[in-house]
Amino acid sequence: MNEIIRALHSRKSTRAFTGEHILDEQKEAILYAAMAAPSAGNQQLYTILDITDEALKQRLSVTCDNQPFIAKADMVLIFCADYQKWYDAFTEGGCSPRKPGVGDLMLALSDANIAAQNAVTAAQSLGIGSCYIGDILENCEIHRNLLHLPEYVIPAAMLVFGYPTSQQQERPKPERCRLEHIVQKNHYRLRDGDELRSMFEKDTRTLGYDEWIRRFCSRKYHSEFAKEMNRSISTYLKAFDGSSAGQS
Repeated sequence: MNEIIRALHSRKSTRAFTGEHILDEQKEAILYAAMAAPSAGNQQLYTILDITDEALKQRLSVTCDNQPFIAKADMVLIFCADYQKWYDAFTEGGCSPRKPGVGDLMLALSDANIAAQNAVTAAQSLGIGSCYIGDILENCEIHRNLLHLPEYVIPAAMLVFGYPTSQQQERPKPERCRLEHIVQKNHYRLRDGDELRSMFEKDTRTLGYDEWIRRFCSRKYHSEFAKEMNRSISTYLKAFDGSSAGQS
C-alpha cells in the first residue's frame, strides 16, 4: 500500500486539538492542494473562505449546532459553491448571461467538495487532522449574513483543522461497509431486506437491526437539524430555481 492510499485509510475526523499552531507555509500548501483539484471545465466554481476572525469562529461554533471544538481549531475553511463570480464575469464581458440554474449549482457543489477533500488529504499528509462540519448548510439566513454571501453562493462544506490529540490519534476509525455492499457493476439495483441487514451488520451487533435502524432514523433522518438543513437548502435553491433559465 503506497503512502497516499495508507493516509486515506488512516484518516479519521479530528474533534480535539493539541493547540499546536499550523504554520503559514502549511496552510498555503493545503490551500494550493485544494486548488489543484479537478474542476468542471477548469472553472474552479468555488471560493474558499479562510476564517481568521476569532469572534466569527466562535459564532460559527454556535450556529453550526453548538460545537465548541470549532472555535478551538487552528484553521477553519469554508468551501463555497460559487457561481456568482462567473455570472459577474459574464456580465462584465457583455454576455447577457442567463441566471444560473440547478445544473450549474450541482457542478459548483461538486467542484467545492472535491477541492475540500483535496485539502483534507493534504492536511493528513502533514500530520494535521480535520473534520467536516455539515451544519454550515443550516441556518441559511444567519450564515448568509455572517459570511456576506451573495445570491449565487452556497457554503458547500466547512472544514476545521488542527493537530490531533493522542486520544484522537489512537481512537479506532469507524468501520465502513464491505466493498460488495457499496460497489455495483454497470447498473443500479435495489437492495433487498437481507442485503440491507447484512450491509449494516457492523452497526447492529449489539442492538439488532430493527432497534438500531429505528434509533438511527430518529437521531439523524427525523432530527430537527435535518429538517433545518432541508429548509435552508430550499431557501438557497430559490436563486437557482430555473425560472429564468431560458433567458440569454
